[in-house]
Amino acid sequence: MPTKLTTEILTAAIDGLEIQKKRIDAQIAEIRQMLDGGPKPAAAASEPPSRGRRKISKAGRAAIAAAQRKRWAESKKQQAAPEAPKPKRKLSAAGRRAIIAATKKRWAAKRAEAAKQASA
Repeated sequence: MPTKLTTEILTAAIDGLEIQKKRIDAQIAEIRQMLDGGPKPAAAASEPPSRGRRKISKAGRAAIAAAQRKRWAESKKQQAAPEAPKPKRKLSAAGRRAIIAATKKRWAAKRAEAAKQASA
């Protein structure tokens, strides 16, 4: 009767194999260290080199702060002086009369066309 492989069994198997792998890697690293002129251990080669925090001089910090203050001043200046909106346009009395006359003319032509088609 075959044994049913559950998730728990498979997870435990993976954990056990990873422990064995780490032990084997450690033994390989020890042997490589015993050899003079051999390559670096695999564990050390796979990790990125550790770096300390970068230091910046007082003058550098001052220059960055001054540039940021300048950017903020530009931003505030643009916000403080928005463009004035264009004045609202007004239609003159003569223009209004011209539009009314053109509309009446157009409607008269449309009515004449409709009457012409109705009589034909």
